[in-house]
Amino acid sequence: MKRMSLFTLATATTVCAIASISSSAGGTDDEASPIFGVRIPAGYRQWSLIAVSHEAGNLDELRGILGNAVAMKAFQDGTLPLPEGAIIAKVAWKQVSSLGDDAALGSMQAYVPGAPTTVQIMIKDSAKYAETGGWGFGRFIGGKPTDEAQHETCFPCHQANVKDHDFVFTRYAP
Repeated sequence: MKRMSLFTLATATTVCAIASISSSAGGTDDEASPIFGVRIPAGYRQWSLIAVSHEAGNLDELRGILGNAVAMKAFQDGTLPLPEGAIIAKVAWKQVSSLGDDAALGSMQAYVPGAPTTVQIMIKDSAKYAETGGWGFGRFIGGKPTDEAQHETCFPCHQANVKDHDFVFTRYAP
């Protein structure tokens, strides 16, 4: 249990503190994701924490999932589908051992964010994104959108796996 507490604390602290992935928005059209035209929202790093997650498989990532005020209210109230204007941002990092925590705990067992990997954005706009369940998607590396082929995988994955949860994987961690 102590390990999860350290993981949660380290991840939540890092989500608020690390600014190593670009947060620019409102720039040129080439900063928008292909297909959906989604951009990284200005100030998203100051949004509230919805949940943390850990991908132990091939990605080996720690993730912080953030929500704007509209998304946070819906998650806190248990509202589905999420309302128009809800925006979710997933910030991901490679996990690395925390030598300081490991030393304090007496064994190698603590992990913290290392190199940033991606920022992924979901924006709820049912009129604009009617063909994709009301959601627009953006996947960014180093502040730049990934290619069209990667964006073509977004909705099919969400549709296949979380259709009954308004196409959103994240669950609120109270």
